Amino acid sequence: MNPLTNMKNVLKLSEQELHSNSKTSWHDQYRNSAWVFIGGLPYDLTEGDVICIFSQYGEIVNINLVRDKASGKQKGFCFLCYEDQRSTILAVDNFNGIKILGRTIRVDHVEDYKAPKESKNMTAETARLHEEGCAENPVKIKTEPPSPKSKSSNHYQDNKALIKKVKKEKVKKEEKEEKRKRKSKSNKSKGKKKKKRSRSTSSSSSSSSSSSSSSSESD
Repeated sequence: MNPLTNMKNVLKLSEQELHSNSKTSWHDQYRNSAWVFIGGLPYDLTEGDVICIFSQYGEIVNINLVRDKASGKQKGFCFLCYEDQRSTILAVDNFNGIKILGRTIRVDHVEDYKAPKESKNMTAETARLHEEGCAENPVKIKTEPPSPKSKSSNHYQDNKALIKKVKKEKVKKEEKEEKRKRKSKSNKSKGKKKKKRSRSTSSSSSSSSSSSSSSSESD
């Protein structure tokens, strides 16, 4: 099939899916593959250029920009692998049919990608990169985010913990205030006792002085 016709057919599939109420998607048949095919690339683009363009829809873990074995020049198409398989859906829906440097590119899913065969000039490290990519463990599908129910339960638990913390702080504050009041009362009672003692000492001294004066007068 003509590449341009293939590109238009993919666009039609995406447009039909937007207007339909179907729960299934034509992308579902590729859910086990995180690879996409990119055709019609300008010949002066490098692997880094392709990664810069396509990384806006997900982390890229592998790329195979097909080159001529003799000259080393790229042939205008490549295979690219995302970390998250769902990124392939975004790439196909948004990049298929766009123009890069005046050339219309074609982006489609790859159901069963096979690494290129080793050539005489290929090193063991290059062969390993073609096979495994630059990531430790490419992930096909990430875990789904927590359901709204679990989110609400977590929110309830957080609120409960916050209320408990506020109550605890309030009790501590009340206990501190009670201690302060007790301390002030004890200080007041001590002050009263001191005043009584000073009064009793003054009265005793005055009585002793009066008795001494009376004895002198009798003499």
